[in-house]
Amino acid sequence: MAKKTTKTIAFTNNKGGSGKTTTCANLGYSLSAMGRKVLLVDGDMQLNLSLSFFGEDEVLQFAAGEKNLYNAVKKEEDLTDYVVHTPYENLDLIPSSTLMSGIEFELFTKWQRETILNRGLKKIRESGVYDYILIDAPPTLGGWVMNILCTSDYCILPVEASPWGLFGVANMFEFLENVKKVAPKLELLGVVITKMDARKNYGKQTLEVLKEFSEVTVFDTVIRVDSEIEWAQDHSKPVMAYKKSARSAGEYLELAKEVDKNVRRSR
Repeated sequence: MAKKTTKTIAFTNNKGGSGKTTTCANLGYSLSAMGRKVLLVDGDMQLNLSLSFFGEDEVLQFAAGEKNLYNAVKKEEDLTDYVVHTPYENLDLIPSSTLMSGIEFELFTKWQRETILNRGLKKIRESGVYDYILIDAPPTLGGWVMNILCTSDYCILPVEASPWGLFGVANMFEFLENVKKVAPKLELLGVVITKMDARKNYGKQTLEVLKEFSEVTVFDTVIRVDSEIEWAQDHSKPVMAYKKSARSAGEYLELAKEVDKNVRRSR
């Protein structure tokens, strides 16, 4: 069997509450449901990506143990042995740790620090086991996010359809351009509008503002407000696994199809 060509996608936004982690988790699950082999990497100290697939007790065990992303980065180790299987077929995870709050200091002491994660994922990518590696970045614009972006082929920027959702997005685009000076292969795959409320007009306003930025693709699929997402998170499940008939489950599946199509088109 031929090896897969693994593509790495970072989910990033310097503004909290954008739906970044939710999009990463549910897009990852939707891609796996399509038969794609997916590795999720929880790069945020809040552990929310890990909590999307495992209960709190298990996640805290990962965080307190040796096999989490913080320890791998600190020791500059190959990440192959840090992979854990989720309860779902085709979907694995490298869990995070609350100690990620100190990752900037750890990076400061490293040589060629902007490529540590890239080196850690090298063997996994070259193995061809996965179709996709999806990385959830914290809502900052620091050295760790640069590390994540430098190891990625693409990034996806979730933007909340709200008055404050666009706050700082210009800074995010500027940051991406600066990262591309170090990692020229990085491509903004697109912006996904999240938390759309049909009763309000912010979605149209958000789309209009985003169109003012040249060469920025906005995905056709929009993720609307859906209480089933919160219920799924409360049960540590992706929304499609929690309630397949949920409106948002269908939207994430459509987004996954759109992402998969765009990635294959750009190869």
